[in-house]
Amino acid sequence: MTRSETSATSPLPAAARGYQGRRAGVVTRLVADVVDGLVVLVIVALIYAFVTGFVFLLHPHSFRFPSGFGWSIPVIGFAVAAPYLALGWHTTGRTYGDVLLGLRVVDNAGRRLGLITSLLRAVFCVAFPIGVLWVAVSSTNRSVQDVVLRTSVLYDWRPEASLIG
Repeated sequence: MTRSETSATSPLPAAARGYQGRRAGVVTRLVADVVDGLVVLVIVALIYAFVTGFVFLLHPHSFRFPSGFGWSIPVIGFAVAAPYLALGWHTTGRTYGDVLLGLRVVDNAGRRLGLITSLLRAVFCVAFPIGVLWVAVSSTNRSVQDVVLRTSVLYDWRPEASLIG
């Protein structure tokens, strides 16, 4: 098969082929992170709705919306976000935001992250989200988390792949 035949039969749009396997930039990563943040927000809201519904079922006549959740929302958010990110990166290399933006998180060898690395990266990303802004000044498009944990976020529109660019 010639190179032109390969390009013609590739499922990737022509404009995306040049980026396939390269490290993602700050804008793409931030958009994916916002999508993931919205997913976590929806999950936290569903937890709140479940707790509120349960309290209503226990005491329907004297029901009032639970108060005092203010301090626990960040804790619940952390408890939801870290496993959400870690499981996505460990199992497929992607979270929902990564899928939408055509991104994959890989280790230095281009493989999916191991469980420990996924967990460490997730906790690091949730605890220090501003670290992603380092991508904007990094000549290699790597966040603080990527540098410390030796990971990369690549453009990858294929369903399954191991690559590094």
